Amino acid sequence: MAARTAPFSRFEFMIAWRYLRARRAEGGVSVMTWISLIGITLGVAALIATLAVRAGFRAEFVGTIVGSNPQITVYSAPTEVVEGSGVYSRLIRDYTQRTERIKAIPGVVSAAPAVRGQAMVSFGERSNVGDVYGLALSDLKNIPNIAHSEDAQGDIDDFGAGIAMGIGMARDLGVSVGDTIKLISPNGAKTPLGTSPRVNAYKVVYIFSAGRYDIDQTRLYMPFSEAQSYFNREGGADEIDVDVTDPEEVESWEAAISDASGPGTLLWTWKDASGSFLRALTVEDNVMFIILSILVLIASMNITSGLIMLVKNKGRDIGILRTMGLSQGSILRVFFLCGAFTGVIGTIAGLTLGVLFAVNIDSVMSFVNWLNGGGVWDPSIRGIYHLPAKLQPLDVIKAVALSLSLSFIVTIFPARRAARMNPVEALRYE
Repeated sequence: MAARTAPFSRFEFMIAWRYLRARRAEGGVSVMTWISLIGITLGVAALIATLAVRAGFRAEFVGTIVGSNPQITVYSAPTEVVEGSGVYSRLIRDYTQRTERIKAIPGVVSAAPAVRGQAMVSFGERSNVGDVYGLALSDLKNIPNIAHSEDAQGDIDDFGAGIAMGIGMARDLGVSVGDTIKLISPNGAKTPLGTSPRVNAYKVVYIFSAGRYDIDQTRLYMPFSEAQSYFNREGGADEIDVDVTDPEEVESWEAAISDASGPGTLLWTWKDASGSFLRALTVEDNVMFIILSILVLIASMNITSGLIMLVKNKGRDIGILRTMGLSQGSILRVFFLCGAFTGVIGTIAGLTLGVLFAVNIDSVMSFVNWLNGGGVWDPSIRGIYHLPAKLQPLDVIKAVALSLSLSFIVTIFPARRAARMNPVEALRYE
């Protein structure tokens, strides 16, 4: 009877490691081992890098949205200005009272009445169309990406004496801090002859970068009272902009805000505006994970091919080991360890390569950009200015667990074949 040995004894590791270092006569086994190792390394690295880039892209996308825009916007349903007149307006007249009630809700970080409109922006011979937001200085300072912009020019505290402008629009118009621009609105002063365009001149006191191309290209901020006058909103506000403590759970505040704002309240959240894009990102994440998992599986299957060749070449050794007293379990574990070594080493190498890629994503993109002569990352198409990467422990664990699991599973079948080999048949022709 074969002697029983403790599972995964030291000698089993020694034999497995010795078999992996194939001699020249068994070069085919060595080649298959290297192919498996490189395949798993690249597969795991690609999986980790892709998950990191997708997580970073989503985090950057969401961060620029909630850091530059209201997370919840409160509107008013159309109401008749004068009963029986047939003239309706969505202007919020009691915006001060509504804002205070909303601010009192637990979890609401800020609430600010705002005026919104569009106007043509002109400077010299250049012009553009801008989305104008009317806000008080204290409320403008509550917008993180605007008030704390890394590339800001000028002083936000001078906002009361002028306007703030996105850096993209300023660059296109050739505007610097201190320059005076013209805002032209078709809905200006009402006269007996009709509505005449309104043209006002404003000094640019602050230039910001919100981190999003579309915002930087179009957005301007104007003092709230000035915006009321400019857009004919005297005594009212177009909306109330609300921020909460947890933007990802913004739905939790909708009912309370609606009740506090009163009848006729309409809400629009950042998820309503960007939900379809976020869902598309989630679907893309899942599809990419499946595709790259298949690549890891294909690389792992090479372990099976290499082990089958190894078992065939080591038939004589298996027969001798069995006659010396090794059990079928020991033989199975020896060849299982041969495949497991490849899977573990490949996974560790892939993990290292993937993490290095994610951490140095800026350097990698700079090299790719240089290699292609520039223009690889176009912010006008992708919305953000650079390709971000965010390593999340769960993503790394998923990639490592997938690789190790596949490597261990595909190793079992050739290892069982080696364990069931009849030692008499293996030594008959030796």
